[in-house]
Amino acid sequence: MSTELIRFSEVTKRFGENTVLDDLSFTVDAGRHVTLIGPSGSGKTTILRMLMTLERPDDGTIEVGGQRLFPADEKRRREVRKGIGMVFQQFNLFPNMSVLRNITEAPVRVLGMSRDEAAERARRLLDMVGLADKEDARPSQLSGGQQQRVAIARALAMRPKVLLLDEVTSALDPELVAGVLDLLRDIARSTDITMLCVTHEMNFARDISDEVLMFDSGRVIESGPPEKIFTAPDHERTREFLGAVL
Repeated sequence: MSTELIRFSEVTKRFGENTVLDDLSFTVDAGRHVTLIGPSGSGKTTILRMLMTLERPDDGTIEVGGQRLFPADEKRRREVRKGIGMVFQQFNLFPNMSVLRNITEAPVRVLGMSRDEAAERARRLLDMVGLADKEDARPSQLSGGQQQRVAIARALAMRPKVLLLDEVTSALDPELVAGVLDLLRDIARSTDITMLCVTHEMNFARDISDEVLMFDSGRVIESGPPEKIFTAPDHERTREFLGAVL
C-alpha cells in the first residue's frame, strides 16, 4: 500500500513577470524515485528549492509527510525540513572544514546527535561513497567528483526521508560523471529513501526512476513510468524534448 509523502497543491511561483510554476499539483509516494525532466526554465529546480524552503510559493500548499511546509510558520518549516536532504549542482561544501566535519556539522547542530555518533555515521558513509581515506582532507584537496561524493554523504548523514538531487553531475568533468551516477544508482537500489531528481542524464533517469514527470512552462504535461515516457510518450512536446536530448 502506497503512502503519500510529498504533495504540491495548486502551487504558483513567480519571479517578477515570469511565472515559473503555474497552478502545479502532483504527489510523490514514500520510497518512490521520481525524476523531473523538461527544458531549462520549466520550474524543476524551483520545486526542489521550495522543498528545502529556499523559495516560497506565491500561492498553493506544499506538504511533506502529512505536515504543512507552506504556508506554515518558521518553526514548523524547520521541523519538516529536517527530513529532507539535498545535493546541489555546486557542491556547497564548507572550504574551511575537513571532509569529516562537513558531514558531521548538521547532524550535531540540527539533529542534536553527539559528536562521536555523528563521526561514526560519517565514517560509514565515507566508506560507502569510496572516500574512507579522505576524512581529514579539505574540499580544495579533492576532485570535483570526490567533492560531490562528500556532498551526497553529507545529505545522507541527516537520515532524510526525502533526497533531492539537482543536476548533481552538471558541474563535473565528463569522466567523473559515471562514478557519481553509479553511486546514486546504488543508493536508489539499496535504501528506501524517496528520491526526487532533476537531471539531463536520461539513461540515469530511465535506470532509477519509478516515475518520470515531464515539465513545460511550469506544469506537468505528462507523467508515467520511464519505459512509457522514453519510448512512447503521448505529448508532442515530450517527443520534441527527448528528440533533442537523447
